[in-house]
Amino acid sequence: MEPIWVRSYEPGVPAAVTVPPLTLYDLLAEAVRAAPDKVAVRLVLSYLLGGQLRVGGSMTYRELLRSVDRFAAALHRLGVRKGDRVAIVLPNSPQYLVAFFAAARLGAIIVNNNPTYTAAELEHQLADSGAETVIALNLVWPRLQSIPQGATAVRRVIVTSLEDLLPFPTRLLVGHMLRRRPDWVDPPRGEGTLAFADLLREDGPLPQTGPAPEDVALFQYTGGTTGTPKAAMLTHRNLIANTVQSLSWMCAIRPGHEVFLSAIPFFHVYGVMAGILCPLRAVSENVIIANPIPIDLVMEALEHERCTIFPGVPAMYVHIVRHPRVREFDLRSVRYCLSGAAPLPLAVQEQFGELTGGRLVEGYGLTECGPITHGNPLNGVRKDGSIGLPFPSTEVRLVDPGTGEELPPGAEQAGELVVRGPQVMRGYWNRPEETAAVFDLGDGWLRTGDICTADAEGYFRIVDRKKDIIKVSGFQVLPREVEEVLYRHPAVQEVCVAGVPRGAGERADEQVTAFVVLKPGATATGTEIRTYCHEHLVGYKVPRAVEFREQLPRTLVGKALRRALVAEALERRGAVERA
Repeated sequence: MEPIWVRSYEPGVPAAVTVPPLTLYDLLAEAVRAAPDKVAVRLVLSYLLGGQLRVGGSMTYRELLRSVDRFAAALHRLGVRKGDRVAIVLPNSPQYLVAFFAAARLGAIIVNNNPTYTAAELEHQLADSGAETVIALNLVWPRLQSIPQGATAVRRVIVTSLEDLLPFPTRLLVGHMLRRRPDWVDPPRGEGTLAFADLLREDGPLPQTGPAPEDVALFQYTGGTTGTPKAAMLTHRNLIANTVQSLSWMCAIRPGHEVFLSAIPFFHVYGVMAGILCPLRAVSENVIIANPIPIDLVMEALEHERCTIFPGVPAMYVHIVRHPRVREFDLRSVRYCLSGAAPLPLAVQEQFGELTGGRLVEGYGLTECGPITHGNPLNGVRKDGSIGLPFPSTEVRLVDPGTGEELPPGAEQAGELVVRGPQVMRGYWNRPEETAAVFDLGDGWLRTGDICTADAEGYFRIVDRKKDIIKVSGFQVLPREVEEVLYRHPAVQEVCVAGVPRGAGERADEQVTAFVVLKPGATATGTEIRTYCHEHLVGYKVPRAVEFREQLPRTLVGKALRRALVAEALERRGAVERA
């Protein structure tokens, strides 16, 4: 029987997809056969002279494959074999793509790392994954060197700088600019430290065989549904499946004619999917930005590169629509944007559409699903506060969080979202108990930890994560519900709502607290904010405290850090009590 949500699909979106028996390297090879001389990737570092001069460089599909094969051969000569873990600690760059697909060609497992991590954070992931090879930005090298000897299995570090793959004379210009940075470092060669550029000058044989689609391709670290950092094991098939699902959702996409803007970080699984694999499968030009801050660089890229597909995160879209000079940029080339990683206010979706003429819709996913499972139709009905409909070939249920019993469909009753499909991970690396916990319903069903409702047309709405629900005098308050109200306040630019414990222990009552960033030039008081909430919410949901901030702490993919805000509030309370 066909799921109810399929009836809400826009014309052209299939109910199911066929997952081709490909590996990640096969995906690249297919694109090269289709368009060898087409620009595959264009790195943009800055614009000069009013956008007339681009600082950066590009590679065709043929050039990208040649670099991938050379780097794969060099890794193989160094001893990297199938199943070995290769850690990448790079910002968005052509080097990231070369390292990613070279490791995939050998059947090595890619270990994604945030290049802004501290030495302690890097040590945890490198030790946990068992990575022996690290490919890192030169600015990261001192942090790697500070990790105690023997704390990890790392045997070699391959170092690169952003200018390494740029053409002459841009390479000299950018290299000169980078060397003026106070944190610049030129690591010494030898003693386990190798130069990325040197390895690309070599040429050698590749192994005759590579990985199979069912082999693990990526270790993507996540807090998951239990909060403990661990690596989700995603296979080649998981990632290929989600690529096909995502592009089938964008049914009006024009293979070979789109220009993607990849400003989301590749070290996040959403960046892998929307910023690397989808452009590749669509044989498109991929404009990549190493650092999307300030947001002006993103708007310049949209304008001057005539980008048509812009996957992003809510913080990016909020900063664009509320930028004081946004109307000075021509953003009308944008056709589609799929936002993920955090809730996206409908008001921002509408404002972005008015500025660009394109469609911005909210989607949903999680690392364990490679990552996308839901999306609002790009050309169909878009519902306020909804994450949309399950993707093709994705099964979903709502279950009682305690018993696991399935709730009746379309009953508007909140339950935990569980999913099953070809994009669902194999499990957590070296975490059998936690793997068993998220798959405890059996038959491949994954617990997401998110509490949802579903309407009669198959649209799902996240009402909150189990761990984020605020406990107030026996009632439960859903932060997102309060945030949606506050985003409609004319003075509010950004907001995050969290529960600040009033006492100690798991059963302690919590205070609903709103952390608010006002629009430039706007004014408001805490009393005004609370009065506005009283007009739209029942009393126990109204924030008891309102804190105004210049900005919210966020992850690099735009999620507001609720735990950091709560920790800061508790620290301030403790300081007052100690005074």
